[in-house]
Parts: sequence; C-alpha cells; structure tokens
Amino acid sequence: MTTASPTSVDPVPIPLDDDPGDGVLGGRYRALTLGIVSVVLVIAFEATAVNTAMPTAARQLDGLGLYAFAFSGYFTTTLFALVVSGQWCDRRGPLQPLFAGIAVFGVGLLVAGTAPGMWVFVAGRAIQGLGGGLVIVALYVVVGRAYPERLRPSVFAAFSSAWVLPSIVGPLVAGAVTQHLGWRWVFLAVPVLILLPLAVMGPALARSERERPVARGADFDRRRTLLAAMAAVGAGLLQYAGQRRDLVGLLPGIAGAALLAPAVLGLLPKRTLRAGRGLPTVILLRGLAAGAFFAAEAFIPLMMTTQRGLSPTLAGLTLTSGGLSWALGSWLQGRPGAERFREAMIRGGFVLTALAIAGAALVLVPGVPAWAASVAWGIGGVGMGLAVASVSVLMMKLSAPEDAGANSAALQMSDALGNVLLTGLAGVLFAALGGGALAAAHGTAEGAGSPGAFAVILLVMAGVALLGALLSGRVRTRS
Repeated sequence: MTTASPTSVDPVPIPLDDDPGDGVLGGRYRALTLGIVSVVLVIAFEATAVNTAMPTAARQLDGLGLYAFAFSGYFTTTLFALVVSGQWCDRRGPLQPLFAGIAVFGVGLLVAGTAPGMWVFVAGRAIQGLGGGLVIVALYVVVGRAYPERLRPSVFAAFSSAWVLPSIVGPLVAGAVTQHLGWRWVFLAVPVLILLPLAVMGPALARSERERPVARGADFDRRRTLLAAMAAVGAGLLQYAGQRRDLVGLLPGIAGAALLAPAVLGLLPKRTLRAGRGLPTVILLRGLAAGAFFAAEAFIPLMMTTQRGLSPTLAGLTLTSGGLSWALGSWLQGRPGAERFREAMIRGGFVLTALAIAGAALVLVPGVPAWAASVAWGIGGVGMGLAVASVSVLMMKLSAPEDAGANSAALQMSDALGNVLLTGLAGVLFAALGGGALAAAHGTAEGAGSPGAFAVILLVMAGVALLGALLSGRVRTRS
C-alpha cells in the first residue's frame, strides 16, 4: 500500500465516450448507479432490521448469554474480509469480490434465519460479516474505476442517501414482521432483495470492467492476510474483555491488544497513527469520525429511556434525524464547485459533529425538552455527511490505480477500528462511573444508568470529534 501524491489527474482513465454533461443517472452510468445504490440499500435495511429482531431471536434460541457475540461475530470477520477484498480487487478487479460478497452475505442470512440454536445463529452472522466486508471495499473500487473524478462525490452522496429510507422504515417493518410472522423472516426475506441489484448492476459492471482491463497484480500478500486475521481476533478479544469487570477479563484484553497493535501498524498506511500529511491523515480521520459518532449514538437511546422515560420506540426515533441529515450533508459536498472547499467541509463536518454530541448531553439537564436530542443529532448527521463523504473522495484522489483496493480496505479498516475501540472506551467509562454493565456491542445495557456516566461519554466523544477538526488541515500535502 503506497501513498500517492496529490494530482489533478484522475486516478483511473476517463472513458473515451464520457460526456462531461452526463450525471450519475445519465445514460452511461444509470444502471451501474442504481445497482450500487440497491446493494447499499439492502445492506442498510438488514443492519437496521437486525437490531430490532435480535433480542427476540436471542430469547427464542435460549442464547441471551451469546447476545453480544451475534454482533461481534459479524464485526470480527468483517475486519478480515476488508483486507482480503482489497487485495482481491487490486489483483482481479472488483467484479469477483463484489458478487462473491453478495452471495456470501445471502448465505449468512439464510444460516441465521434457519438456525436451530444460538451458536449456529452466531455462525450465520459471522458469514454475513465476511460477505459485507468483501462488498463494501469492492463498491469503493467500483466507484474509483467506473466513474470519472467529477462524479465520485455524487456517488458517495448516493451511498449516504441509500441509508435514509432503511433508517426510517427498517425498525418499523422489522418490528411488525417479528411480531406477526416471526424473527426468522427478517433474515430470510432479505436474500430475495439481493436479486434486484444483481440483475440491475451485473451487465453494466461487466461492461465497465471490459473497458478497463485490470493489470495483473502481485499474488496475495500472506503477511497482510495474517495481519488481518490478527486484527479480527484481537478486536474480538478486546470486545469480550470490555464486557467483563473482573480480573479474568484482563487476560483476553492483554492478548487482544498484543494481536491488534502490530496488525494495525501493518495494515494502515505508514504514519497513519501520527497523522502524516495526505493519505495517512485521511485514513485516520475516517476512524475518528465513525468512532466518535457511533460510540455516542450507541448510548443515546439508553439515555433517553433511563433518564427521560421515553419508550424504546421513541428513543430509537431520536436518531432518525441523523440519518436524514447525513444524506443532506453528503449531497452538499457533492454539489458543483464544492471540490475547492474539500478541506473546509471536513473541518466543518467535525465541528458540527462535536457540537451535536455535546448538545445531546443537554437533555440530561432538567427542563431541557427531550426533542432537543433529536435536533442535535440532526446537526450531527449533516456534519458526518460532509466529513465522511469528503474523506472518501480524498482517499480516491490520493490513491494510485493499483492501490485503490488496498487503500479502500484501509479506510474501512479505520472505520471499523474506530467503532470498536471508542465504543469499548465508552463501555469502560460507563461501567466505571456506575452506569451499569454494557451488555451488547450496540449499546444495550442493564440498569437505570447514571446521568454522570452519560455526560462523560458524550463529552469525551465530542472531544474526539474536535481532535478530528484540528487534524483536518493535514489532509493537504505540502508542495
């Protein structure tokens, strides 16, 4: 993985018949764009629906003790698949890993939906994670190879927009299906939806790959594959250790850190953890944004139920504004002429995210209306849409064609690591400050909770977002 110098030249050739007036839904790109958005839409719906159905599934399978592993199993295999997909894309192009990932994702859904016991269910979730990791990196590489640079911001905005509808209707649909048909149909129905993007995108993607034959790269790097496995196992052990508050938890925690530290240093671009100028800082910022925002988001529904007395449904709907405004932020960064302000949009996005996280803590003050949290999260969504999409655009711009897969994998790796490490830190703070035991990777907890614990978590994550704002100037390399 190398750091490409910034350049005004597209990292991939523009098609000879590319019309500068043709948009992402123009004749040349329409089928490919609709297919990509359909894939993201299915993944987004699955993610929101599973969170709703998971408690019922765990109870009926007598597996509440393994509840957290149904999430961590998905996450740890995703870490491994990200690196494998990056190398696969660089060697063979994105077509094979994309369709293999979609197929594996569907198999995982079927295994989970027909599971006779909780361990089989966890195995199904782990298979889903493999498929999801293959797919997300391949989609980024497709964007880099199939679209000219002028259209990439709009494609990434479409990625974010594809999450809007699932974030609104996903929990409602999944709740109704779980109640009237059973939780298994939440998993078994999604594979049918996968057929749509396959049919729409397949021919267009195959044509795009024929027009840009992939130069045969080096063989799979066994060292990177081993590091990916170390990162996945290390992250899983740290997640397990974070759920325990006894001396026994120290052993897997130490082992997890020992595996994760060298893996991170080997998988991310050099100088990433030191915020080196250019691509290293771009990769780092993705982890800071995702980690701060989603670690805070994991605790907001719990805070609303325990501190403001809202029902679980209303507490979950508090976050809906973030999904809607995230699409708005992504749309803004993709407007014509926005490229000149890329660095400013990243910095502004982090500032808005920090203000939103700190603003959500205001509902802990008596007299502040509960809806203030929804307003704050709407502001945070705009910030994340600006920052995350802009970081993705810069990553593509700073990547040489032969490194697009590896750097896309590094970006997703940073995202995943930021999530698990900062959510783990939030869990430690929550337990240490008397908030109760963190029971699941997505922030489900037991106990009434402590206002002080929630306040500290949100303020710490707001500080992480401010750190991202301070580092944003380093995305620009010196001449």
